[in-house]
Amino acid sequence: MAEELRWALIVISALVIGGLLIHGLWSVRKKETPEQTDNTPKPQPKVEPAAPATDNEPELGDMNFSAVDEEPTVEPVVEEQQQDGALAAAPEPQDFIILHIEMPEGLSMAGSKLLPCVLSLGFKYSDEGFFNRHVEPSGNGPVLFRLVNMFNPGTFDIDNMEQFSTAGVSLFMTLPCEGDSLAAFNMLNSAAKKLSDEFGATVLDHQRQPLSVETVRSYVERVREFTA
Repeated sequence: MAEELRWALIVISALVIGGLLIHGLWSVRKKETPEQTDNTPKPQPKVEPAAPATDNEPELGDMNFSAVDEEPTVEPVVEEQQQDGALAAAPEPQDFIILHIEMPEGLSMAGSKLLPCVLSLGFKYSDEGFFNRHVEPSGNGPVLFRLVNMFNPGTFDIDNMEQFSTAGVSLFMTLPCEGDSLAAFNMLNSAAKKLSDEFGATVLDHQRQPLSVETVRSYVERVREFTA
């Protein structure tokens, strides 16, 4: 009996020791094994690109023209002119004078005839689609006055003048203007008369009434107000 008890104690001791060894090895391996990290890339918050800045300021030389039954609107902008290789800013417009050359009802000005006529009067076609009369007939120097289509959009397509026609055109100058304002008005008035004679049209004032001597005199007085 004593012998059996001794062997039972030996077996139990061996099992306990083996369990302790197994537990110790497991603990060691657990410490030596690095903890797994979550390497899954996390989504980054979406950043919307900033909207590009826009320049809402009007470009130099912008001009807007209303419909035929309204007077053209001349925006008060400073237009840079290049003269003798130097940039000079034109004075800010404060007033303007306009003359209309209107065809009789049912008739129109053919572009094929209008183009050589305005060129012979010293006008130069501009990138904006108008005809400008500069200080110099060659097209150099500041703009004295402009010739525009009486009807919207107020411009001319110089590449298609053969197919173009209009019932009228308008001449206008802003005040003050570069150079001799009175001489510029006389040139404008003379150009209006030549165009009316060429096409059998009527020269009208700013109120679309036939131009009278009294109205011309009032225009001259307005021009003199801005003459230095």
